[in-house]
Amino acid sequence: IYGDYRQTATFECSDADLNAIHNMIQYTMKCLTFSGYMVDCPHLERAGYGGDGNSSTMSLQTMYDVAPTFTNWIQTWGDSMREGGSLAHVGPNPGAGGGGPYWCGFIVQAPWRTYVNYNDPRLIKNYYPKMKEWFSYVDKYTVDGLLKRWPDTQYRDWFLGDWLAPIGVDAGAQSSVDLVNNCFISECLGTMEKIALMLGEKEEAEKFAMRRKNLNELIHQKFYHPGKGIYSTGSQLDMCYPMLVGAVPDSLYDDVKRKMMTDTEKQHKGHIAVGLVGVPILTEWAIRNREVDFLYQMLKKRDYPGYLYMIDNGATATWEYWSGERSRVHNCYNGIGTWFYQAIGGLRIDESLPGYQHVFIDPQIPKGLTWAKMAKDTPYGVIAVDWELTDNIMDLQVDIPVGVTATLCIPDEAVSCMMDGKNIRIEKKMIQLKAGNFKYYIYMK
Repeated sequence: IYGDYRQTATFECSDADLNAIHNMIQYTMKCLTFSGYMVDCPHLERAGYGGDGNSSTMSLQTMYDVAPTFTNWIQTWGDSMREGGSLAHVGPNPGAGGGGPYWCGFIVQAPWRTYVNYNDPRLIKNYYPKMKEWFSYVDKYTVDGLLKRWPDTQYRDWFLGDWLAPIGVDAGAQSSVDLVNNCFISECLGTMEKIALMLGEKEEAEKFAMRRKNLNELIHQKFYHPGKGIYSTGSQLDMCYPMLVGAVPDSLYDDVKRKMMTDTEKQHKGHIAVGLVGVPILTEWAIRNREVDFLYQMLKKRDYPGYLYMIDNGATATWEYWSGERSRVHNCYNGIGTWFYQAIGGLRIDESLPGYQHVFIDPQIPKGLTWAKMAKDTPYGVIAVDWELTDNIMDLQVDIPVGVTATLCIPDEAVSCMMDGKNIRIEKKMIQLKAGNFKYYIYMK
């Protein structure tokens, strides 16, 4: 049983394992999106958890045309708001559901992402006052500049940081919970700044930007341990989230990055070590930092924890727990879905020109992959990227529909580039494209 909405993206590559993971994620989200909102497993808790929604919105909105679903779902969140800006963890809200700030903040992140993916500003315009009201509630439980635990209510339980991380990762440590939640508030402040600018509220945007700057400084001061070179517990999420939101000073960034990647190998034998909240954050961090091999080798692990562990144990949909406890069709770990399109496929949205008016074409190629192709149906038509690597030559074909412009990013390893038998200047490492079909041969070092 699933909603009657179109699939808008396809992906395939030379690695059968990656194809299997991608297809499992795509199928899972199809199974869980119906009745006007995303549910968790339909047989146990048919509830629209905001954290699960936050973790998978970008994957879902890339793969399917679900704009009407979010129009309805965000309305349920607005309707669920209590006096003083207090929000539940579930929308619609028939009763208590577990979660934390990452769950409540769905009311901020989902409207913005719907705008970015579909160029639909209605949710931003309609719910901006509700977003500000929620921030007034956040302020109520902010002590010395940092968010602390707010109370449980009849309509809301728990105060989580990450959730359902693998065995051996202490995602419930208070230090980690506080770090993750304050990083999320920083991320939301960044989103609020962009929303305010889009709505023409320049002064409010400046205030959100200043609040975020001050919060990031406090996050570093409070949670960084200079002697150990780690934030909070030093988990994957505790390390990559401060980097992602800009809380790590430039002078320390490379050290923190190196420490996280080294500890991943030493402590977790190269495995993914995050849960529901951490999966999309680690994914976005890897895409931005172009650490495609780092994430690729995680996805290739066949033992616990990992996506191939699920598949090798009979999974057709992603599980609730990495171990397979309880539900085996769940919206926990689907945030990895964007990696296939943004990293391997190389298609990234330009937030300043939403709805795919302008895009970046920038494939990231892990060692071992020889070809990949993806297609994304947009309001203007299909954008397609098809690349193949033979020895040191990258054969890249790009299709851009009328109404879309693109910036093709040339890999740093490129020494020359040809199109239609003619050399293309690559000094600036960028080529501007308008509508058409383009075929490049890029010669690599």
